[in-house]
Amino acid sequence: MDWQFLLASLTKIVVFVFLVTLPLVALTVWAERRVSAAIQDRVGPNRVGPFGLLQPLADGIKFLLKEDFTPSHVRKGFYWMAPALTMVPALMTCAVLPFGSTLFGEKMVIADLNVGPLFVFAIASLTVYGIVLAGWASNSKYPFLGGVRSTSQMISYEICLGLSIVPLLMIYGELNLSKIVYEQAENGWAMLPLWGEGWSLKGALLFIPVAISFVIFVTSMFAETNRLPFDLPECETELVAGYHTEYSSMKFALFFLGEYAAMIIGSGLAVTLFFGGWSLPFGWLKPDELHGEVGFLTGAIHIASFFLKVIAFILFFIVIRWTLPRFRYDQLMRLGWVFFFEIALANVILTALILWLVE
Repeated sequence: MDWQFLLASLTKIVVFVFLVTLPLVALTVWAERRVSAAIQDRVGPNRVGPFGLLQPLADGIKFLLKEDFTPSHVRKGFYWMAPALTMVPALMTCAVLPFGSTLFGEKMVIADLNVGPLFVFAIASLTVYGIVLAGWASNSKYPFLGGVRSTSQMISYEICLGLSIVPLLMIYGELNLSKIVYEQAENGWAMLPLWGEGWSLKGALLFIPVAISFVIFVTSMFAETNRLPFDLPECETELVAGYHTEYSSMKFALFFLGEYAAMIIGSGLAVTLFFGGWSLPFGWLKPDELHGEVGFLTGAIHIASFFLKVIAFILFFIVIRWTLPRFRYDQLMRLGWVFFFEIALANVILTALILWLVE
């Protein structure tokens, strides 16, 4: 067994998942409360720590100390399993996201798979089981309706989500996310093709299907993470709290953490596919070759670049939540099946035609 590889992988898992992603979940909760307060002309959390920064820590301690109450009418085994099935897949998907180039001679990705997007979609699709089980195992009408809505919504938009990235995979001819990021560092980001081969007739023509893919991808990501304006499975005005109505204490907190972790990983995937991942604009400080080692300072700048882009995307998620009204359920399903599905299919054909014409 290669102990050096094992130690490096464990270090990356501990640092990226437990020391970066989970604290980022807490900061995202704080940012959401502060941004929503600013939009609604309120103050927001401002008592626990400077600017209320320790409020998520106080909330976490509160969840740990609250009584772990299990109602007598629930199906206990599945009731306990559901929160874990929501949280774990969200964290597993970060394994294939390249969050930097190299540092200390190690590639800044936990698992550099050649099927990165397929792995993300395969694991992320398991989240729906947690939500459906939570709704069914609660033995209550509002959670059950939330679970049914979630099944339809997440399965519907998974199709749009998968089809939306097919044009990108056709353009780059790759399923390895690290190689896709390096290609963007060389020839322009998918959504900013202003250098290398991106600054050409081919790049200009291909920007059209890429922009369509981006709109479908981001909208479908909102639906997949149950965020407004697509939060119908947990719609307070109709379903009290939807699938987690019967949950409290840490089991409820796991649903909460799972939603925010999925939002962060979704933002990371969007940044990787459309905004060059860890790369800087115009090919600045890029490695000479794929997986070529860079200095410590350059490697740290690449990691900082990735997380700054992710934070910007998270703020976009938050602003949309507190800006747009909630869809009706028939509008949500119609958007997915009548519009996005057909547009995504046509976009694949458009990309193939452009590639055929310019090759």
